[in-house]
Amino acid sequence: MEAALIIMALMVLFTFLGLGVFVTVKVVGAAKRGVDRTITQARRTVEDTSLKARSFGQVGVSGALAQIRLDLRTSMRSTQQVLCQGVQSDASLKESIGLFERLSAHGHELDDELKRLEQEPDKKRIAERLPELRERTDRVTQAADSLRWAARDRARRFAEDDLSVLSAQIEVESGALRDWSRESVDDLAAWAAEPTPGAASAPGAGPAASSSAPGTGGAPRPAAAPAPAAALPKAPARTAYPWEKAPRPETTA
Repeated sequence: MEAALIIMALMVLFTFLGLGVFVTVKVVGAAKRGVDRTITQARRTVEDTSLKARSFGQVGVSGALAQIRLDLRTSMRSTQQVLCQGVQSDASLKESIGLFERLSAHGHELDDELKRLEQEPDKKRIAERLPELRERTDRVTQAADSLRWAARDRARRFAEDDLSVLSAQIEVESGALRDWSRESVDDLAAWAAEPTPGAASAPGAGPAASSSAPGTGGAPRPAAAPAPAAALPKAPARTAYPWEKAPRPETTA
């Protein structure tokens, strides 16, 4: 019996140790990925700043190469951001993301080539290749711009359709709220048709009107007490919206 308890205790201990190692590995991996993302983002920021400085501060081949790389990177990054944000609410953009990933392969290849040409000492040969490099860059950026604007137009169209449906529903509800005249007439007719509880009978309505209960000495029967009014339902709690103004202190007494 003692051996079984020891074995079970060891199994529980090893289980907790394994779980602790697993959690530690996960935490370390997540921290490493966060550090890598931070370093990558910092490197991109520094490189973009350097490209902007060279595109404005240098003339000739070096400035042209810097401007081409800057245009390529700006277009690709903007398209990636729009697609990744849009797919969270529109699953149909997954196919567009697949196309963009294939386009990114061409973009990375072109950016690497432009980066190598920046170190090339033969500026004359690079100047001869500038038209071809610009044409390739334009093809990539135009494809990326097409995906980006298509995703934005799709999101805008969905928002406009939803707003149109909501506006129509609000108009119907507003019309129902303004139709108070017919509602008041119907309520008045229903109220007039209901008998008044505890009311005395009119004179000459028959023997029942003048009869008295035996043993009461001819005294009239007391009128019945009116029924208690039904409790009105409590109004639901009202939601406060951020654009509403707070009430003034003198009106909250």
